[in-house]
Amino acid sequence: MQPLGPPPAYSPSNGDFTFVSSADAEDLSGSIPSPDVRLNLGGDFSKESTATAFLRQRGYGWLLEVEDDDPEDNKPLLEELDIDLKDIYYKIRCVLMPVPSLGFNRQVVRDNPDFWGPLAVVLFFSMISLYGQFRVVSWIITIWIFGSLTIFLLARVLGGEVAYGQVLGVIGYSLLPLIVIAPVLLVVGSFEVVSALIKLFGVFWAAYSAASLLVGEEFKTKKPLLIYPIFLLYIYFLSLYTGV
Repeated sequence: MQPLGPPPAYSPSNGDFTFVSSADAEDLSGSIPSPDVRLNLGGDFSKESTATAFLRQRGYGWLLEVEDDDPEDNKPLLEELDIDLKDIYYKIRCVLMPVPSLGFNRQVVRDNPDFWGPLAVVLFFSMISLYGQFRVVSWIITIWIFGSLTIFLLARVLGGEVAYGQVLGVIGYSLLPLIVIAPVLLVVGSFEVVSALIKLFGVFWAAYSAASLLVGEEFKTKKPLLIYPIFLLYIYFLSLYTGV
């Protein structure tokens, strides 16, 4: 039996630890890679649940979809309702001051119509007409809508290039002169002559504001055929306020 010799020298591999002396440790450098550890929790959580899979198989997967927040859904309320207060204020000034020399771009009232501004003017005119006659409110709104429709149809028959929304906006905004003279009539109501002159001035003011925007050059010699019914419409509006 041959004697056992000394064990062969152990040569560590790259994955094993090597013990070195403290004197040689200063020249050593390196890093230990992090192990890839995966835990087996007894199930695959990436799989869909039974209820989810059932809905998707039946074609109801859209019930599980989550929509991303749309930045447009966070708009302010006025912007959501398409209400531009600056634009409405500018149009009010254009109607109340229809003189071209003042430098207002009055065509914006016709070319860029809106609904909320004229509606607010008509409702305000209805409110000041409430004194003892509440039923006038709905009647004023009805006259505004159907009176504007009549003016629109007449303008189209005469060859005018105007939309119903434009007529509705101009007629509504042009009620502002009648609102302006309303408190004056309360003061001078006992003076019949002065009151009649103020009423006539208010009607002319409102009719001129509306006619100067609606009656363009395309009507040529037919302008009186459109100006006259506009004038009558505002006389009727005033009669709803005064009760005459």
